[in-house]
Amino acid sequence: MKPSSQDSLCPVCGGTKRPGKTTFTAEMGFGIVVVRDVPAMVCTQCAEEWICPSTASDLERITDEARKRREQFAVLAM
Repeated sequence: MKPSSQDSLCPVCGGTKRPGKTTFTAEMGFGIVVVRDVPAMVCTQCAEEWICPSTASDLERITDEARKRREQFAVLAM
């Protein structure tokens, strides 16, 4: 399904959302996971970011694996 023009508008400021990258950080109490270069839609005006559901699932899997290993600090890239 093709996104409508309404989907490309930022609901925060009304700017335009464009494909870009972000950094995801998860604090797990005993450690932290940082994932760089995460695909996201980023507002060109206010820089608010949105991650699609499939990318969010990947981030959840990465975080769960780090939790199982009880990593104190992990920096990864997508």
